[in-house]
Parts: sequence; C-alpha cells; structure tokens
Amino acid sequence: LNVVKLQSGDEECRKIWQVLCDVSRMEFEKVYARLDISVKECGESFYNDKIAPVIDEFDSRGMISVEEGGAKCVFVPNFKIPLMLQKSDGGYGYDSTDMAAIKYRLNELKARQIVYITDFTQGDHFQMVFAAAKKIGWVDDDSHRLDHIGFGTVQGEDGKRFKTRSGDTVRLVDLLDEAVSRMEASLRERNSGSESKGGNVSEDEIHKTACAMGYGAVKYFDLRRNPTSNYIFSYDRMLDTKGNTAIYLLYAHARLESIISKGKADFGVDVDTLISDGKSKIALSHKSERNLGLHLEFFADTIEETLNDLYPYHICDFVYALSIAASEFVTQCKVLGSPEMESRLLLCRATAITMRQCFDLLGIRHVMRI
Repeated sequence: LNVVKLQSGDEECRKIWQVLCDVSRMEFEKVYARLDISVKECGESFYNDKIAPVIDEFDSRGMISVEEGGAKCVFVPNFKIPLMLQKSDGGYGYDSTDMAAIKYRLNELKARQIVYITDFTQGDHFQMVFAAAKKIGWVDDDSHRLDHIGFGTVQGEDGKRFKTRSGDTVRLVDLLDEAVSRMEASLRERNSGSESKGGNVSEDEIHKTACAMGYGAVKYFDLRRNPTSNYIFSYDRMLDTKGNTAIYLLYAHARLESIISKGKADFGVDVDTLISDGKSKIALSHKSERNLGLHLEFFADTIEETLNDLYPYHICDFVYALSIAASEFVTQCKVLGSPEMESRLLLCRATAITMRQCFDLLGIRHVMRI
C-alpha cells in the first residue's frame, strides 16, 4: 500500500523516500569516486509520470489484456507470461517502469543503441520488454539495437555467494579499500629493499599508485571473464604479479616506459623526438619483434569484436597477449645501446600506447612507473 501511495505522490511517503534516496546516494558516490564513474541519475521515480501515458498508448492500440483482478497486461510473442503494466491494486512494477523507460530513451533521447546490464536471470524480462517495444512500433530493426548483458554471481572460495566471515554481504567499497591496502603494503615492501630490484615509487606516490593498481585489479578480475559466468573471488589471484591480472599488465606497461625513459636519460634518444622528426622507422627483424608487431595489428579487430557482442573480455584477452609478446620482445632483444635502439624504442612506445588505450577502455588507470 505504501508503494502505491508513493507512486501516487503522497507527501509523507515522498519525504521518507527522499531521505532514503539522499543517504543512499551519498554512499553510492563513495564507490563511484573510487572507480572514476560519473552517473546521470534517472531512477525509477523519474519515469513514474510517464507510465500512465504508456499504458494508454497500448490500450488505444488494443494491446492491453485485462486479467483477473483488473491487472493490465501485454502479451508478446514466444512468452506465455505477459508484461504487467499495472497491477490489480493500481500500482506499478518493474514491467511498467521499464516500458516507460524504453519509450523515453527511444523517443526523447533518440537513442539508437541501448545496453541493459543486470543480473543474467532478468534476461527473459528484457527480451519481453524489447518485444513489446517492437510490437507497438517504437523499435525499427534497421535503426535500433537493443542489448541485454547479464552478469553471473561472485562466489567465495567455498563456491557460494561471496560473503564476509560473519555471513554478511561484502560491500564493494570495503572490497576496493582492501585491494588498495594490500597494494600499499606490497609497494612499501618493494621499496624497503626486501626485493632485490627495490622500488621506483616514492612514499608520496604510494597511495595514488596503490589506488590505480588496486581498483584496476578489481575491475580487471571481473571484466576478463564472460559476464554471464559465475566466478570465485580471490584477493591473492586478483593481485598476483604473474598471470592474467591487471597487476601483471600494469607492471608490463611500466617496464616499457622505464626502458623508454632510460633511453632518453642514458643514451640521449628521445622517443617523442623520433616520432616528431618522422625519420626513424620500426624494423621488425627478430622473430620476437615480428610477433609483437603482429599482436599490435590485432587491436582493430579486437575493437570490432567487442563492439559486436559488447563483451570487454576480448580487450582483456588482447592486452594480456600483447603484454606477453612485449615481455618476450624485451627479454630476447636488447633495446638500450643496441644498433636497433631507435626502432626498438619506437616499438616499445607503440606497445605502451596500445596498452594505455586498452586500460582506458576498461576503466583502469595506468601508472608510468612501479
């Protein structure tokens, strides 16, 4: 009853609801800030006054079926259960809001492609919404593309839904903060000299670098899989410096930038000058150079594939394979002080630029040194 009163504009209900929204929004912003996300908020309430006209439009077209109790429904092909545009008590549910929302996006925002990302169990619901929008004529197959991407469940080491030891749901903000905390500890250990190579990040830079690596690790661990599949969450695997992780990729990128910096500092070869002069060419003589060059050529195909099915894991697979090829190249080919130094420094820069493009597409902050 309170939901119906709220949707009808009851003043007391709206005051309570507004307080809940304000408190929730403050907490959401903490997560958005960590993940570099900006949101234009159009929650369910935004569409509340747009629902009744949608029902009227379906009714005027003779597409409303009044079911037992007075609920107003729309049946679509290939589904036995209808969309319920208005409940028997006069209230509205997800079906109502989603139909109003899709009309607003198609007609008012003039959207040509709309991507819905939710729990994969809602797949049938959105296929029904798309079918209803097509049935009433809002969707033109030649002009519009509607996609639903469903995501699976994050599981703990026990294979069950990921929870804290006390059984509570893990808050994303706590998960992100823990990833940063672990990366800060790792960077300080590296700087302390406990590792033979030492560290390149100053104390003042540690937190910023740890944030980039920790948040990036969480994002990448999620994005590198088919979104519909369940996966087991593990801090150790997520923050591993070896294997298919953001940490490995960021280290690989920083290694390339370190070589480029040393080329300028120790040998007087500035890659930016080489590029602006346009006199030096990249020569792919060694097999590892050719292999790296070939991997760079796959970038455009990877973008096309990702645009086709909207799965970010294609980019993850590409940048991981590129990083392996780059590691083999700098291991097998001497860059600094070699006769091929200019060519090889340019190849390092081309690879680093491509990696940064991938990081940007995945929402991962890159770091120039670690």
